[in-house]
Amino acid sequence: MAAHFTYEEHLDEVTTQITERYGVNDEQAIGMVMRAQENDFFSGHDDDPKICTLERAGRDAKAVFKTYGKKKGD
Repeated sequence: MAAHFTYEEHLDEVTTQITERYGVNDEQAIGMVMRAQENDFFSGHDDDPKICTLERAGRDAKAVFKTYGKKKGD
């Protein structure tokens, strides 16, 4: 059984994985996660913390980077 993170820990893990996987700095990764949060990407996570796992953080990091990692005009 996977260990669960709190909502905040999950967001931190997603941010960490973005920096490690995609070579962006902390500020950029935090910005991506904040934009995703503003668009309710993580709303289900807040409602059901059981989905806040390391495995899910990896999938979320990939999705957040793919969606929010490109700057406008790229």
